[in-house]
Amino acid sequence: MTYDVAAIRAQFPGLKRVQNGEPAVFFDNPAGTQMAKQSIDRMVWAMTEVNANLGGQFETSILAGKLVDDAHEAAKDFVNAASVEEIVFGQNMTTLTFMMSRVLGREFKAGDEIVVSRMDHDGNVTPWLIMAEERGLTVKWLDFSPETFEFDLAQLGKIVTEKTRLVAVGYASNVTGTINNVKAIAAAAKAASNGKALVYVDAVQFAPHGVMDVQDIGCDFLVCSAYKFYGPHYGLLWGKQHLLEKLSAYKVRAATNELPSKFVTGTTNREELAGIMGAVEYYAWLGQNYGGASDPKLTRRQRIVAGTEAMLRHDHGLAERLINGLEQVKNVRIMGITDRKSFARRVPTVSFAMEGTDPTEVAKFMADQGIYVWDGHNYGVEPVTRLGLIDKGGVVRVGPTHYNTPAEIDRFLKSLDVYLQRR
Repeated sequence: MTYDVAAIRAQFPGLKRVQNGEPAVFFDNPAGTQMAKQSIDRMVWAMTEVNANLGGQFETSILAGKLVDDAHEAAKDFVNAASVEEIVFGQNMTTLTFMMSRVLGREFKAGDEIVVSRMDHDGNVTPWLIMAEERGLTVKWLDFSPETFEFDLAQLGKIVTEKTRLVAVGYASNVTGTINNVKAIAAAAKAASNGKALVYVDAVQFAPHGVMDVQDIGCDFLVCSAYKFYGPHYGLLWGKQHLLEKLSAYKVRAATNELPSKFVTGTTNREELAGIMGAVEYYAWLGQNYGGASDPKLTRRQRIVAGTEAMLRHDHGLAERLINGLEQVKNVRIMGITDRKSFARRVPTVSFAMEGTDPTEVAKFMADQGIYVWDGHNYGVEPVTRLGLIDKGGVVRVGPTHYNTPAEIDRFLKSLDVYLQRR
């Protein structure tokens, strides 16, 4: 079935924004995508039709409870969890990670080691550094090459030891766009630590661009934020059931100790859960309509996979068009993989720097043209520092996703040319 980007864009009300008489171009997606109509509609439904607290004997409370159950089922299908008991919802990836760093920290002792990476978003670095400082742990770093923008996984066997208790790594970089082989990393970490290291994966940047399968990866925890995959500002964490059962939750006495509610603090934000469910339903809709998964016998998981794969094919085309254009610009350095044969190892997020050019000024100019891009370190403090750009304003980051068009890529490149001519 032909990929109809116009029909897909019609599912995103936010894309109707007009600036200077032209449609706005949303290339700010790595920081937050536009919301799918299915997600918005689900949130409105939750706030108007099933707005009640849980545990009551009346209809709206019972329906609200069903909403919570259904949201867990949707998230289970999205990451391919073994059961709904493995799903934990929270404010966002960073908040969930701070919670888990506190929970896991109780299991570690002085002298234990953890591994964090130079490529990760700070949400998967600072929580662990704070935990290490408080618990007297040794921190080791997994570095990446500023030439290839990838890890040398041979390093992992040298860094991880039998004292290692945690390896925290990103699935995809929000700066370089690199997709890391988290399955190989998990296997190497387990082998080098004699099975003692837990593997914690930040999948925030990968979720909008690739199929997630926690049962295949071999990690222990995976976390992502729904507002990066066409849903609301809320997050979800997957953890192996036996670990979540074993760990102690920080919660009030009246709260349940049963999964999946064990790690929920306070009243569940059900409108956000409804929005996540709607975002997952959008993936399934895309798979059914444009991913070849129209057979009614297929499961939601199968439709999600088909939808994601359809997105990915379009993503690769956008990334190639963008990189082709940037390679024609004098003094531009693309901070990521550019080999077309290696696009399976990158998301379409493209960061670049130009000698003598302030990334903020580029972003401001683009904003005036109705083209939304990011500048700075984008919370990728470690990778931008490793690339030698932290004191130079960071990077310009252009983040197309599956609802963007080749014409929008061309508009950005033309505007960049105008900016450079005016300098």
